[in-house]
Amino acid sequence: MAALHEEPAEVAAVQPDPEAGTPPPPPAVPPAAAPAAAPATVVEGEATGAGGDAAPLKPAAPGPAASPAALDRQTLVAVLQFLRRSNLRESEEILRREARLLGDDLGATALSPTSAGLLGGSGSEADSGEALLGRGSGAAAVAIGGSVAAVATSSPGVAAVAAVPPGKVGGVVVVEDQPDVSAVLSAYNQQGDPTLYEEYYSGLKHFIECSLDCHRAELSQLFYPLFVHMYLELVYNQHESEAKSFFERFHGDQECYYQDDLRVLSSLTKKEHMKGNETMLDFRTSKFVLRISRDSYQLLKRHLQEKQNNQIWNIVQEHLYIDIFDGMPRSKQQIDAMVGSLAGEAKREANKAKVFFGLLKEPEFDVPLDDEDEEGENEEGKPKKKKPKKDNVGSKSKKQDPNAPPQNRIPLPELKDSDKLDKVMNMKEAARRVRLGPECLPSICFYTFLNAYQGLTAVDITDDSSMIVGGFADSTVRVWSVTPKKLRSVKTAADLSLIDKESDDVLERIMDEKTASELKILYGHSGPVYGTSFSPDRNYLLSCSEDGTVRLWSLQTFTCLVGYKGHNYPVWDTQFSPYGYYFVSGGHDRVARLWATDHYQPLRIFAGHLADVTCTRFHPNSNYIATGSADRTIRLWDVLNGNCVRIFTGHKGPIHSLAFSPNGRFLATGATDGRVLLWDIGHGLMVGELKGHTDTIYALRFSRDGEILASGSMDNTVRLWDAVKAFEDLETDDFTTATGHINLPENSQDLLLGTYMTKSTPVVHLHFTRRNLLLAAGAYSSQ
Repeated sequence: MAALHEEPAEVAAVQPDPEAGTPPPPPAVPPAAAPAAAPATVVEGEATGAGGDAAPLKPAAPGPAASPAALDRQTLVAVLQFLRRSNLRESEEILRREARLLGDDLGATALSPTSAGLLGGSGSEADSGEALLGRGSGAAAVAIGGSVAAVATSSPGVAAVAAVPPGKVGGVVVVEDQPDVSAVLSAYNQQGDPTLYEEYYSGLKHFIECSLDCHRAELSQLFYPLFVHMYLELVYNQHESEAKSFFERFHGDQECYYQDDLRVLSSLTKKEHMKGNETMLDFRTSKFVLRISRDSYQLLKRHLQEKQNNQIWNIVQEHLYIDIFDGMPRSKQQIDAMVGSLAGEAKREANKAKVFFGLLKEPEFDVPLDDEDEEGENEEGKPKKKKPKKDNVGSKSKKQDPNAPPQNRIPLPELKDSDKLDKVMNMKEAARRVRLGPECLPSICFYTFLNAYQGLTAVDITDDSSMIVGGFADSTVRVWSVTPKKLRSVKTAADLSLIDKESDDVLERIMDEKTASELKILYGHSGPVYGTSFSPDRNYLLSCSEDGTVRLWSLQTFTCLVGYKGHNYPVWDTQFSPYGYYFVSGGHDRVARLWATDHYQPLRIFAGHLADVTCTRFHPNSNYIATGSADRTIRLWDVLNGNCVRIFTGHKGPIHSLAFSPNGRFLATGATDGRVLLWDIGHGLMVGELKGHTDTIYALRFSRDGEILASGSMDNTVRLWDAVKAFEDLETDDFTTATGHINLPENSQDLLLGTYMTKSTPVVHLHFTRRNLLLAAGAYSSQ
């Protein structure tokens, strides 16, 4: 079967331009040019892989001899010359009139290196606020004597030059394709007095704390990113004692969820520590995104201009992206629900792309009515009309979901006869499925791994609940049968040649009874196994490990078929597509990779996270992949073109579990912060928050009918939540979607249907059977 494209892996761009429409897929990067070891970085919300070919650009610092007035003039002349070369006469005339510059003055002034530098980058993105113009509008904003003149142009290649506060020139924002360490660090060349940094920061803090309540919550978001960049500036410029004093005085004021980041930051005490430091590169190359109402932004701007506080204004311009919205400022509760990631909130534009979250049309089958089924029901004394139920199952597949992707949007494997048989079995089981709800909670069957001294690190259960697999820290993968049917291997080639190939029970005859056992152990990895996943047809098993490989095992022969090598660091998770054939892996190298079982190279590389990709999950229609990361964000990627179509922020710790609702419309996520967050994929909004767990949530699963969400945690509990109630009456009106915030219910306890304690077993996996029995698994802990 053909895979997505017969071509080398692509590096995906993170953010489609909201005004220019969806960008074309990026050019393929040959494996040699893009070694997997290089961590991907995000610049202004866009990811770059390891193979950027553009030289990194950096702002040119004005020479000591140049006066501000001369530099302003050179900047203006540079832009005018650029407009003339581009035949943009109209724009040139408008700018002339604004600046009162005569025609012959143009050739008289030579271009300084600073002015030339302004026109160097053709892909720059605007900074923040109304002072700057977005890339999609094809406009340049030029600083002239402290005011900003906006020049409308028809050329998409014009660089957007950052607004510069009065008395400060030469601040140009350039997107770096490849983060060169020296270019990254050079941004911290500052002229401010290091002894005044504490005064600057405490002055702003006093202003924000004394402002009106409605603005205070929004402006308080500035504390953390300003603190980080001011500290890094002091360290870079070797003012070590001032940096230490600054850190000690203000680090206690930061939000508790930034404590881990601050611990890393506190270790950067010398300039030498900063070179090549990943955290340092993250802070510098990805702009910290703050979502602020226009009124609050104007208040901040006015304060900084009145105080002549250029140092803070420069950091706001250089390192922050202010996402301004019109309307009422957000409340503290609304802000707290959405912040917490390494790079602030997601830009609203990042969640505007159309997502086909509907389900693909299922093939139609005739489901025969079993006589024994009818008798079984009658024996209980509760005869049921089975026909209508079966019609319901069939009718679901006959209607085309309006939100579904085209059936052939991505190539999917054709159904084999065994797959069709399995689907018929699935439909028959679904006909006898228990309808869950607040009045009818599922039974829970818990599989406890005893004496797991070798450290249980991963669990998976087959869709038909016939096998369970455990990945262990001693590099083994162990598969158990949980039905009376034992696991058997295929006979040897010599024995197979003696079998009658035409017999009806040939599939039974090829299995070797002498090999039958309840447990099979698979050896091959050379490090702890962190993720396992059964294929939908139960013929294959995936496992990923600290050794950087993903292995594909045959469940017919219980041998390793392929070792996929692409990640150079530990691989934390892997998962098969619901249709088989494709699978995804995510690891310590900060990227997720899409593979096909018959390709030894990845088909797609999804780059954009700022830290390890800790968990992965396919959407039920297989057109999208969700990834959770230690950068505290969840991203949704389009399998077809590799684009990032959703970025969700709100968790206060690394993400460890993901679950799509059966209808494909919602996503549930769990993290080390002990909260379950619920997301509406179509609108790109957080729609719920479930509080109750006291430790990391490692397992999430919706029931087969989507009525109940089960969560399993390291706090030794399984909790059941009312999913129907959580998602009903969502306010997804135009205003909510435009501003990107929503009012969450104050208390999630009325959604909690039940809490079930284990004796001393953290819950690492959950699975609903086809009839809605809940299976849970974990290793008994003697501590």
